[in-house]
Amino acid sequence: KNSRNVRKPSYSLKKTGENIPKIKYKKICVLIPLYNEEESLGNLAKEIDKVFQNIASDYEILFIDDGSSDNSLKVIKEIARSNSKVRYLSFRKNYGKSAALNVGFKHVSGDVVVTMDADLQDDPNEIPNLLQELQKGYDLVSGWKKHRHDPFVKKYSSRFFNYVTKIMSGINIHDFNCGLKVYSKRAAKSLDLYGEMHRYTPVLAKRNGFSVGEKTVNHRPRKFGSS
Repeated sequence: KNSRNVRKPSYSLKKTGENIPKIKYKKICVLIPLYNEEESLGNLAKEIDKVFQNIASDYEILFIDDGSSDNSLKVIKEIARSNSKVRYLSFRKNYGKSAALNVGFKHVSGDVVVTMDADLQDDPNEIPNLLQELQKGYDLVSGWKKHRHDPFVKKYSSRFFNYVTKIMSGINIHDFNCGLKVYSKRAAKSLDLYGEMHRYTPVLAKRNGFSVGEKTVNHRPRKFGSS
């Protein structure tokens, strides 16, 4: 079992040596919906674990297996056996990302929820930066994949989607559908997601009276599988 009785008081960026102020939250839940991502899960859990070694907050990782047909559930169970910070829920069939997030939000614990995709394109090293932005008074901070590593069609269809959503909602952010986001627990639990509503969580949170911000995040090329 992994245990951490002693934690460093702050997070530091190793590349620059720049110190980031202490994260004030007592416990953070990293919520990860997934479908057929068996090759990515072990590396993802290790990366998240490494990030939280340098944050003075308790944490948990909650995997939501959305009816995967590969060995994703088996891999998650193996990770959970060796890491007491890991929990998981599994659907019998594939219901979609909105359903996975909706169930996950109902089962999270702690003060803050971090959501991220399981394909390793979302960089766990951005978690402290998003938390720091949330501490400025926001209820939701959405990652902005300013430099995307996606196929041409996906990249430009997403750009069109974000432009239209920005105009229609009046929310001045660039990337509504980025999987990497941080929520206050109250904002996360206020959401009722179904269909394709996971694409509009900033809009729904704003409608529920919560404040929304944005932070540029690193986006990595997909290493395994397909979108």
